[in-house]
Amino acid sequence: MRILDSHVHFWQIDRPGHRWPGEDWPRLYRNFLPDDLRRETTALDFAGAILVQSQPDDRDTDWLCELDDPLVRAVVGWVDLTDSGAPCRIVELAGHPKLKGLRPMLQGIVDTEWILRPAVSAAIEAMLDHGLRFDALVEPRHLPTLDTFATRWPDLQIVIDHAAKPHASHNELDPWRDQIAALAERPNLWCKLSGLRTEQAVGQAIGDLRPYVAHLVDSFGERLMWGSDWPVICHVGDSYVDWVVATLDLIGDSGRSDQDRLFHDAAASFYTIDV
Repeated sequence: MRILDSHVHFWQIDRPGHRWPGEDWPRLYRNFLPDDLRRETTALDFAGAILVQSQPDDRDTDWLCELDDPLVRAVVGWVDLTDSGAPCRIVELAGHPKLKGLRPMLQGIVDTEWILRPAVSAAIEAMLDHGLRFDALVEPRHLPTLDTFATRWPDLQIVIDHAAKPHASHNELDPWRDQIAALAERPNLWCKLSGLRTEQAVGQAIGDLRPYVAHLVDSFGERLMWGSDWPVICHVGDSYVDWVVATLDLIGDSGRSDQDRLFHDAAASFYTIDV
């Protein structure tokens, strides 16, 4: 099984602009770079990864774009979309061959409807002009807003990171379940099967994620892509391979027939990666 990981992070904690993780995240408070990922995936048929920003800082995005490593198949950067200079910055970034998308860190913004502000429109237009994708780092509170946003911009290809971080620690499925199903009806909405383990409580069984995963498979089908969320997955003590094995178990026999699409082809299609 070939893997094109739709969601990994690299960081250097001493770089300008680094904010997270800090010392209160001991398993994550060190540098994570391409060779670290290479060691984690040695036992796998690994085709590379989409490198996603982790810091809301232009310097971080510039650094990600400058990384010259064959494991990095695409980069999702950050831009302050409300800044008056955002369209020019987007034009600049779009000139980099691996820059495929942008991700505002919506989960850290208090205003749930921030993405609907008129000041964002010029930046979205620039993204559309240059064929960039939109990674939606959202929580369940954002899902109605995301529906409005996707309706407003039907030509913008959007992927929901980490399945919108459902409240898995409490085994809550609703209203997340209905909201996700409604979003999946929109052809410009995709979703990442990633980040669910870190939404669980300490010691909670991986099997408790089964109804979430089944719903995502049923709702998004070919528009569902696998992501490791490495190295954040290390925070719960899991390895990269642990999440691969867990996913294969969680999708069950019904999902196995499309596992090549889930683990490779969907990410390649969404991020327009030539494989």
